[in-house]
Amino acid sequence: MSGTAGQEQFSVDLRQHPRLRVPAPFACSFSRLGLAKWLGRGGEGIGVVFDVSMRGAKVMSEAGIQRGDRVSVSLSLPNQISPMTVEKATVRWEREQVYGLEFVDLSPVAEMRLRKFITLATKPAA
Repeated sequence: MSGTAGQEQFSVDLRQHPRLRVPAPFACSFSRLGLAKWLGRGGEGIGVVFDVSMRGAKVMSEAGIQRGDRVSVSLSLPNQISPMTVEKATVRWEREQVYGLEFVDLSPVAEMRLRKFITLATKPAA
């Protein structure tokens, strides 16, 4: 055989914190931080979370954010009364209104709530 026929493609996930693909996407909202907010570039809006980890999330939104933007994110975690706020997150990648966010500043309370959500969501059904 020659060429790429028959070759398997392997992808290695180097994440320190594994992603949790949420069974039912949940809502989030954004607010751009810093100079870009004051220059009127928009960046406020709502979105949907598809997966989450202790260090970030994959979201879809029409908020108009771009790679490198710093945002505050409010996550409406399922089965929790109030939204959880990530004070600072950085947009690491973007692809057709889907964004990869890295959580930069997570308060101890927000970290506890997120850890509880991930733990309960990954627990095998009894």
